[in-house]
Amino acid sequence: MITLDTIRKRFGVLDVLQDVSLALRPGAVTALVGPNGSGKTTLIKIVLGLTRADHGTLHVDGRVADEAGAYRKAIGYMPQAAHFPSNLRVGDVLDLVRRLRPGEATDDDLGRAFAMDEISDKFVGTLSGGTRQKVNAVIAFLFRPAVLILDEPTAGLDPLAAKVLKDKIRAVRHEGRSVLVTSHILAELESLADDVAFLCDGRMRFAGPVADLLRRTGERSLEDAIAGLMRSERASHRSASTVSAAIQMPPWRAPEPEGAA
Repeated sequence: MITLDTIRKRFGVLDVLQDVSLALRPGAVTALVGPNGSGKTTLIKIVLGLTRADHGTLHVDGRVADEAGAYRKAIGYMPQAAHFPSNLRVGDVLDLVRRLRPGEATDDDLGRAFAMDEISDKFVGTLSGGTRQKVNAVIAFLFRPAVLILDEPTAGLDPLAAKVLKDKIRAVRHEGRSVLVTSHILAELESLADDVAFLCDGRMRFAGPVADLLRRTGERSLEDAIAGLMRSERASHRSASTVSAAIQMPPWRAPEPEGAA
């Protein structure tokens, strides 16, 4: 299990993450949601070891993550847009990835479902966006990772391919693995997620079971619940801005008369 405890991250004067805590439960899919610029990408990069937190700890199976990054072997990552060398064939890309971790057990279910053998001789640069996304998914699941981080996993996929991928996500959850998934299609997340983590302005506004969020907001769908939270946050910001303006110019203070010394 992966746990983040009071994570803080700042870039210059911008506080990107502020005391963010989150636990990815084994056998559960966690939906990471929030408006653009809320800190989701930075949080994922910290879990992947691509950037370091300024404060707080990352625990893997109850132990502080090692600086050498050995824990990352247990993580499968599917970025929103994967970039493979365009002059390589699909088969070459998959062979290269396998050779990076020789002797390890692999999961070829998605490779077969997406018919990788039929496109193995095609150059990556000639593939459609959806087909590149299939290669991206195959690699993420290849080494049977204990934790999967999927960033907009169905982007560009046709409905049949998207269903195949979502069925695979449900299968690994059933095996007891942890999945963190982001998507702007909240209806899609609702069909997959057990837990939800809502980030806004770098702070974790809610983290827990989807059912608890629905009870708290009184909504019937994840989409409506998240929309309600976002409206509340925006209303709070508007109120804060009004208070700030009132402090700068108190309403009871009359303007200076013209020509006053």
